[in-house]
Amino acid sequence: MNGCMTAQTMVDTQVFEEFAGLVSARSLDRVARSTLESQGAGPAARLSLVVADDDTLQDLNRRHRGLDETTDVLAFSPSHQGQYYGEDDAESRGTGGFEFVLPPGGEAGLGEVVISYPQALRQAEAAGHDLDRELTILLVHGILHLLGHDHVEAGEARAMKAAEAEALARVVG
Repeated sequence: MNGCMTAQTMVDTQVFEEFAGLVSARSLDRVARSTLESQGAGPAARLSLVVADDDTLQDLNRRHRGLDETTDVLAFSPSHQGQYYGEDDAESRGTGGFEFVLPPGGEAGLGEVVISYPQALRQAEAAGHDLDRELTILLVHGILHLLGHDHVEAGEARAMKAAEAEALARVVG
């Protein structure tokens, strides 16, 4: 576990052991802090980041979104509920009303972003850019979900795309 802190943000990063030498936690922390700053996140902005495998993302996607498939990035926010797509409702599966379990006196922060390393690698190859760029894109996307952005409706999608462009320009610029 790696925690980087500035006066404004705290990012706890965990990279699955099999990807530890392949991912720069420091670079991801920098991307996260820059994204939060570009979106005007307050001084108490905190989040967790996990770089995991396909099986983990598929399991989380199935349990919390009702989609039994791998995905590139998931965001879990204590403040913003995501869409559930399963045939049964989330309540009957025990996934509805998902709550973060915190230690006594702990604060939830913004939530957690989980990225699939193998899916990010596949997408980077398909897009013709490097893995670091793809991880940056996915992390920015996940953080924007934590901040309340969504892309279900056309207007939301446009606003989220604009926020992504702004954050990415700041990160790579």
